[in-house]
Amino acid sequence: MWDTSKDYRLLVAEKSVELFLKTVEGAKFKGKWDKKRAIQLAREMIPEIQTMKYTYVDPVELVDTPQMKALKEKAEGIIEALGGEDWHHKFLSLADKSEREKVEGTIAKIKFFLNTILNLDKRLALGKINDPVIAVDIKVGEVMSVAKHPNADRLLVTNVNIGDRAITVVTNDMTVKEGNRVAVALLPPVNFRGITSEGMFLGAGEGVLKDVKGEIGGLPKGVPLEAFVETRNSVEAFLKG
Repeated sequence: MWDTSKDYRLLVAEKSVELFLKTVEGAKFKGKWDKKRAIQLAREMIPEIQTMKYTYVDPVELVDTPQMKALKEKAEGIIEALGGEDWHHKFLSLADKSEREKVEGTIAKIKFFLNTILNLDKRLALGKINDPVIAVDIKVGEVMSVAKHPNADRLLVTNVNIGDRAITVVTNDMTVKEGNRVAVALLPPVNFRGITSEGMFLGAGEGVLKDVKGEIGGLPKGVPLEAFVETRNSVEAFLKG
C-alpha cells in the first residue's frame, strides 16, 4: 500500500491550485477573459485531488482514474477561460510598460499551475518514489540566448527551449552560454530583481550542468544525485510556504 496522502506529486498539485487561486483573484489582466469561470474550475479541482490523496493505491493506478481525467479537463477549461492557447501572449501585448513586470510574474505562476496539473499523470506514472523532486517536471533544455541581468551584475537571464515551449531562467552561473544543454526543474516562479525565473538549472560542484544527455523536453539522463539538492529544497519550501 502506498501512502498517497504524503505523495509529493499530489501535495504540490494541491498547493499549485492554491497558488493559482491567490494569483488569479488578484489578477487585473486587460482584455476579455472569464475570471469567474477560471476560479470556479480551480476550486473544483481541490476535492478531486483530495480524493486521490486518500486512495492509498499505487501512484500508477491514479493515472487512469476519473479524478485525473477531471483535473485535466478542468485545466483545459481554465485555458479556455483565460482566452485560449495564446492567452499569455494576449495579456502581455495588452499590458502597459509599467505593468509588464507584474503581468509576467502572474503569467509565470499560472503557467506553473497548469503545467503541474496537466503533467501530473506523467509524474504519477513513474511509480512509487518518495522524493520531493518527483513533484515537478525536470526537463532537458537548450539555452537559446543569454543576457546580463539589467539590475544585477552577478546574474544572467537565459531563454531556454524545453521542447513544447521556451522559458526564462535566471542563473548566477556566469559561464552559461548559448547552446548549452541543461537540465531544468520547472519550479514555482521567483522574481529576481525585476525578472521572473520559471525554473532552476540543475548543477553540482562546478556550477550548472552544461552537457546533459537526453532529448530536448524529455527526462535528463545520467544526472548526479547531488544536482537535485536545490530542487528538493525548493519543493519543500513551496509546500511549507
